[in-house]
Amino acid sequence: MTGSPDTTGRDALAYAASRLVRHSAEFGPPPSLAGAGPEARLVLMAGEAVILRADPHLTGTALLTPDEAERAGERAVEIFLGRVEERPVFAGAVTEEAASLFPAPGYRALDLRALVGEGAVAREEQGLIATAKSLLAWHARHRFCGNCGSPTVVAAGGFRRECGGCGLHHFPRTDPVAIMLVRRGDACLLGRGPHFKPGMYSCLAGFIEPGETVEDAVRRETREETGVAVGAVAYHASQPWPFPASLMIGCVAEGLTETVRTDPDELEDARWFSRAEVARMIAGAHPEGLTVPPPTAIAHLLLHDWVEGVIAAAPRPQA
Repeated sequence: MTGSPDTTGRDALAYAASRLVRHSAEFGPPPSLAGAGPEARLVLMAGEAVILRADPHLTGTALLTPDEAERAGERAVEIFLGRVEERPVFAGAVTEEAASLFPAPGYRALDLRALVGEGAVAREEQGLIATAKSLLAWHARHRFCGNCGSPTVVAAGGFRRECGGCGLHHFPRTDPVAIMLVRRGDACLLGRGPHFKPGMYSCLAGFIEPGETVEDAVRRETREETGVAVGAVAYHASQPWPFPASLMIGCVAEGLTETVRTDPDELEDARWFSRAEVARMIAGAHPEGLTVPPPTAIAHLLLHDWVEGVIAAAPRPQA
């Protein structure tokens, strides 16, 4: 047995690995980039793209030195993320045009989907970049207080904003999403949205609503999108999804009914697939050319683990 990563299982999930020791206000005041010294590193987001230092012989990195980051000019927001191997790491937002200030071939700008698709950085850096993107996007949307409308300012190194008008504290949010492998016997329920690439089917998914459990969100979303009733639900795995700041909560659920009635506003199609069919879809060998999401997506992990028998016993019924 080797220590090589599993390119089809959990080790393939995008954005799910990070060596960042996150900053907390409980750890004391955060350092400033100006006072952190040359050992500091900065992740720069230029719009939806991250600036990477590229090397034809090495994996790229988004951890730029302070001198490199200065090329982008003034940053709209600068926050302290935490530390990687005791090295302070910051994140900054610059204009999309600033990406052109980093000359090729030494640098490049990539959006986070392309970053993962190309394997442009080490997997342990993907989660760090996802944290930077999600936090910076939150700051961009919360420059004013939702309570009184006054301007807010960055506090706690960037893990909080404070209102100068009413004193309210605002904290970064994560939007939880339930994504579920609904199975019944030796078949599972998959659907495709109108925006999917041709032939691709995936697990059903939906945002968890306020005051709702994960289990009830799985049942509600499945019923709303397909009309299928769901019984027992069990957690399997999770994945950060920085578009802009979701957490995909992967579940396995037992379908109680078989009839599928799709909501055309939600799905283009939904149907039951046998385990053998899903295995061919994963392998890219389905006779109709049908496929599933890539190994970087949690939907692929759910389907892979079901086909391989990692997901075996049915979830225990809820009391």
